[in-house]
Amino acid sequence: MVSDRTVLPADGAGWNDLRARFRWQIPTRFNIAERCCDSWAESEPDRLAVIDVAADGTAREWRYIDLYRAANRLARVLQARGVTAGDRVAILLPQGPDVLIAHFAAYKLGAIALPLFTLFGEDALRFRLEDSGAAAIITDPANLPKVEALTAVLPGVSTIGVTGAAQAPFLDLPVETARASDSPIRAETGPDDPAVMIYTSGTTGSPKGALHAHRFLLGHLPSIELHHEWFPSPGDRGWTPADWAWIGGLMDMALPCLHYGVPLVSHRAAKFDPDEAYALIARHAVRNLFLPPTALRLMRQASVPAGVDIRSIGSGGESLGPELLDWGETALGLKMNEFYGQTECNLVVSTSRGIEDTPPGAMGRAVPGHDVAVIDADGEPAPAGESGEIAVRRGTPVMFLRYWNQPEKTEEKFTGEWMRTGDLGTCDEGGTFRFVARDDDVITSSGYRIGPTEIESCLAGHPQVVMAAAVGLPDPVRTEVVTAFVVFRDGADPAALEKELIDRVRTRISPHVAPRRIVPVPSLPMTATGKIMRRTLRERGA
Repeated sequence: MVSDRTVLPADGAGWNDLRARFRWQIPTRFNIAERCCDSWAESEPDRLAVIDVAADGTAREWRYIDLYRAANRLARVLQARGVTAGDRVAILLPQGPDVLIAHFAAYKLGAIALPLFTLFGEDALRFRLEDSGAAAIITDPANLPKVEALTAVLPGVSTIGVTGAAQAPFLDLPVETARASDSPIRAETGPDDPAVMIYTSGTTGSPKGALHAHRFLLGHLPSIELHHEWFPSPGDRGWTPADWAWIGGLMDMALPCLHYGVPLVSHRAAKFDPDEAYALIARHAVRNLFLPPTALRLMRQASVPAGVDIRSIGSGGESLGPELLDWGETALGLKMNEFYGQTECNLVVSTSRGIEDTPPGAMGRAVPGHDVAVIDADGEPAPAGESGEIAVRRGTPVMFLRYWNQPEKTEEKFTGEWMRTGDLGTCDEGGTFRFVARDDDVITSSGYRIGPTEIESCLAGHPQVVMAAAVGLPDPVRTEVVTAFVVFRDGADPAALEKELIDRVRTRISPHVAPRRIVPVPSLPMTATGKIMRRTLRERGA
């Protein structure tokens, strides 16, 4: 039964009772593929796992036994090519069953899944593939040209598998997996063995690979059950427009659904359209959603069609505000919930408005199983109501193991027992957290957390650019828009170069990080040690 997999007491009498009674149950042997795929395939093989909706609206149903057999075959193909425990397997695929199959195949070998966003350009891909030392890449025909362009500079990649027709030296996975056995293959992994590496947005440097263990799936579950109002319930069905390459799409919806045996809808549109989203929700009876605030704002502007019956919505990244919350109640008939976390330690603060009211603008309370506090510069808890840095105590299974190959950055992340988030906030006497400001320079735009460093390096590589700084400026729909302040070389024509520079970031890094505006400036504000003062640029605006 689905209820056998829930982690919160079903008879919890309020938030304080849930926190007091909760205890982590971490098995000595644990593997995400076994929990989210194999166990269901062996007990209920015909249970519906995924409804994959193509661009033309046609849908294919995948049962757990289908995912199980496909993952076993892919694991054997990778194993035959030398992929073994600890190797990084890059997954450059759009939202769909192939992503899950690739993840499960990696876990079955004890390898580390490395999800990559399909909108990444060559520069972004090259950095992550080189830095991680990926041994294998799984991609599709649409993204193969980007990978092929990098083969000469990635000698460590021994295997590139393609989910469609491909010519040597690339593996045609439909052909190769058809030849492979689908008999069980399982690595003997413990909860602390590495499973997934997701790159964070770089703020004071290049993106960092946050390495997570298999246990981090379990660490997400208390919040999932709370912000989806006692998830799972009969008839639940999940979907998110967020790409599964990010921790939000993968861990706030996709893998938890499969853990609980809740059918998961997969569909990735080229661009989010609220009318199409509503149609998908109605057609496939989606009841539970993870939606970034930007998507909710767009959906608010559209009419809710007949047939939409949403039970729960979780959102994160910023406060929804009273207007959106009121709209959720009046238009959708539900109390939307908010949560807080980051790639290194996700879903540690949440609301669950079905349990207790949380005032608009508040992030919620510490989720059972996670110790969260606001600390001062010395790592001591700040008095109630005083601003400080939001921090999470070591020991929660959702916390990352370390940054890949950056022990000094890992050490900087902690003060004593506390992992610093880099976000400033307050916590009142009742334990309710409020976000105050970022202590770093991450840009929040259309639901993405964007680091400025890659954008700045890309712009500075143009021969007419001396230096550049990227910041987020307020926007009513996207929260923030990426804006680049650029110092040009003498004689350059900024107006003539604006589109070229925007396109440069769009193609080399990714469209989702491309600046909306290029602002020419004679110089950039700098500290005495030569660091760009991005906060000054944000205050100046454009």
